[in-house]
Amino acid sequence: QVQLVESGGGLVQPGGSLRLSCAASGSIVSANAMGWYRQAPGKERERVAMLSSDGRTNYADSVKGRFTISRDNAKNMVYLQMNSLKSEDTAVYYCNVIFLLSTYWGQGTQVTVSS
Repeated sequence: QVQLVESGGGLVQPGGSLRLSCAASGSIVSANAMGWYRQAPGKERERVAMLSSDGRTNYADSVKGRFTISRDNAKNMVYLQMNSLKSEDTAVYYCNVIFLLSTYWGQGTQVTVSS
C-alpha cells in the first residue's frame, strides 16, 4: 500500500508559476508510470501529464510547453512544474502512481489562478 500526499497548490496570478509535489509513502522505483490529473468544478477529471518508467512523457495539449513532470526516485517524489498559468488551469490536481497490480491516488491539492 502506497499513500500519496500532494502539496504546493495555492492561489497564483495569471502568468505565474507553481510547483506541485507528490510524496509517496513507499518506493516508486518499480512504478510503471506516474502522472498528474486535474478536475475543475463541473468537469470530468482529465490527465495533465504522464511519465512512464522508461522516461517518456505525455502532456495534455492544453499544457504542452508550460508544464513539466519529473520524479525523484531517491526521495519517492513526483513533481509538476507549472509555468505561464492561466485561469483555465484552476482545478484540484491529483497525483497518480501506477504499479503492475495497483494504482494509487492522492487526495488532491487546489490550484487557483486568478488576479
